[in-house]
Amino acid sequence: EWCLIVLPSETAIALFVLDINTDNNKITMQTSTLLKSSALDRSLQKTRGDVNLSTFALVFSEMVQYSQNRVDNIYDLQTKLADLGNHVGIRILDLFFLRVGKDKREVRLTSMLVFIQKSFWKFLFNREADHLEQHAQEPNVYYIIERECLINKFISVPKDKGSLNCASFVAGIVEGVLCNSGFKCKVLTHQGPRGTTYVITFAQSIMERESRLDAK
Repeated sequence: EWCLIVLPSETAIALFVLDINTDNNKITMQTSTLLKSSALDRSLQKTRGDVNLSTFALVFSEMVQYSQNRVDNIYDLQTKLADLGNHVGIRILDLFFLRVGKDKREVRLTSMLVFIQKSFWKFLFNREADHLEQHAQEPNVYYIIERECLINKFISVPKDKGSLNCASFVAGIVEGVLCNSGFKCKVLTHQGPRGTTYVITFAQSIMERESRLDAK
């Protein structure tokens, strides 16, 4: 079920590597523009090209509609979007390190979260996430807070689906990046007065590993 049948495959591939720039109302693709040859012929380090925000809005809305037609309720729809994002996160992390030429990968929890909030978020959206916080009572729970989630900007939620949060797609990307980096976790979304909050709950084994590293 990993396809977008509503658009040519060339455009669908571009969706998952978009660099969104809200400053000039543009989205910069992290891959080449529309494929004109085999995907194997493309350079991963090819220069970036701009595509209008309306293009992203079209592709993402079609992806949401594609997912909605295959589920029965809002919970399953958000799970479906998160699963799609998870696949993207696993792959785009390698693309990030290839593009920026960075060899070192973070092995500590706090450093990894700061990397996602700043460098990785800027790689995706051309801006850093607004806040990174830790739960006061639960040390294994962290929050990445985004005042304005561009993913939700293009989605008009019907009244009968008022609790739908399409930022689950971004939550899936974050979860894919963290789990693929050795930080097992679950990422959910919450919409509140501060904006979109990505609630990251790490497995207890990760916290125990951090404690052992702190003790050294």
